[in-house]
Amino acid sequence: MPAFVKKAVALGLRIASALAFLAPLLTRITVGYSFFLTGRGKLGNLETFTGYLQELGVPFASAQAPFVAGLEFVGGICLVIGLLTRLMSLGLLGTMVGALLTAEKDSFIGSWAPTGDVGPLDIDPWVFFLLLSWLVLYGPGPVSVDKPASKLLGLTASDPK
Repeated sequence: MPAFVKKAVALGLRIASALAFLAPLLTRITVGYSFFLTGRGKLGNLETFTGYLQELGVPFASAQAPFVAGLEFVGGICLVIGLLTRLMSLGLLGTMVGALLTAEKDSFIGSWAPTGDVGPLDIDPWVFFLLLSWLVLYGPGPVSVDKPASKLLGLTASDPK
């Protein structure tokens, strides 16, 4: 391999490594802000949200509605700042599974048909499922409250970066 190619590859790897913190940071902020907004909206219209869950046939809708709305609101804030990232992402991931099994079930199944105009990435809960799964597995990244907190508490199972 020519020397200039080796130098270019090495430079590219150094740049990618230096900017790697952006992926979890931007994912957390974007997903967290989205959940903060939806949670706030659901908390502000709890009766409407409860009725919607009842129409979908969700069991214990009157108990689940405030729980889900609160989880989205608080979980969204936590994701933005990177606090309890894996735990909050896991909880929100559960709400996305619920959405895929109820409100979006037919759309999601149909999105995998090779003849349709809508693909899986057009189904919002699936996109959030993927992003939240990544946050559960990867963690909050170095620019988060979780990072110094885990060091302070002496936790060894830390993020790759």
